[in-house]
Amino acid sequence: MPEQELIPIDLPFAPARLDGRQGTNRALGAHRQIAADTDLEAVRAWLAEYADSPHTLRAYRKEVVRLMLWAAQALDKPLSSLTREDLLVYEAFLAHPAGDWVDPTRPRTGGDRRLFEGPLSPASIRHTLGILSGLFAYLTAAGYLTGNPLALRRRKGRKAQGPRPGQERYLDQTLWNRLLAFIDTLPTSTTRERQHHERVRWLFRLLYGTGLRASEVAQARTGDLVHRRGRWWLRVTGKGGVTGEVPVSDGLLADLGRYRRFTGHPEALGAADADMPLVLSVVGATGRSLTPPAIYLIVKEVMRRAAGAIESEDPAGAAILRCASTHWLRHTAATHQADAGTDLRFIQKNLRHASLDTTSIYLHAEDDERHRKTTERSNEM
Repeated sequence: MPEQELIPIDLPFAPARLDGRQGTNRALGAHRQIAADTDLEAVRAWLAEYADSPHTLRAYRKEVVRLMLWAAQALDKPLSSLTREDLLVYEAFLAHPAGDWVDPTRPRTGGDRRLFEGPLSPASIRHTLGILSGLFAYLTAAGYLTGNPLALRRRKGRKAQGPRPGQERYLDQTLWNRLLAFIDTLPTSTTRERQHHERVRWLFRLLYGTGLRASEVAQARTGDLVHRRGRWWLRVTGKGGVTGEVPVSDGLLADLGRYRRFTGHPEALGAADADMPLVLSVVGATGRSLTPPAIYLIVKEVMRRAAGAIESEDPAGAAILRCASTHWLRHTAATHQADAGTDLRFIQKNLRHASLDTTSIYLHAEDDERHRKTTERSNEM
């Protein structure tokens, strides 16, 4: 079976007459590079290019499903009939979706689900249109469409900016310690509560201790841990297929041992469980890992509860925790490494950044010293 047929795409209420066979932008008679006769088949061929990147695949599938359903319901058109004018209307719609599209009474999943939580920000709209432009470019190059209607989109230049501000999406050391202390107070009265407590405890330490993205944690297996010259490393394949190795501390290895003992597995790592996920979706189910969305939701829920716990004594910290997500822990790890004096080149390798400029946003020590020197005299007066 062709790989693209295995990629599910839920298109509720899309009539068969809008399958794209007669799309006005179809390159009928052209030499095609994909064996697709309908828009859905063509989209599946495009998505199959990202089958090795589950996080990207989910994001791209979401955007194309939104567009195809909107085109069918709002314009009575298939994807392969959309014009530049249609996509200008869609861009305006993204900024102001209404009605059933954002109805909070609709479920988040299933054929009758709502497809938007609310209006998209300008940055999110640019991101969406960039994904869709990639789709149209692919289908045009494949000989399925005559042209890419988004190729005409005017690139709105950003105003010249000064130096990039410091990265603020992180938890300072005090707030991070408070978060860990809160996790230690999670209930453990029932088996289910103990399972949740141990998984949360390990998940947060793994995200912070390695600086991995949620998608990378979801893919990480025991066999990815490598012992070399008396030290442990975690082999990671991240965005763009870039592979690297991240140092694993003795403390993090001890945390893994505790989690493995709790889940009924030997503390010592062995070849027999090389395919075991580092974070299990169900205790004892060695073949099932948490998905990136599940990791995101677990982290958000713990952050929310921790915020409520410290609200009275640290309202500012609580506000930060309510905004925080999985990627904040990656930023937190890098910032704490920089604050501890870790060489910027090492942090760059740990995060697998292509450029030192990207990594340098985590340097805060100079700002801290500047603030101290500027204010200490005023404080003495």
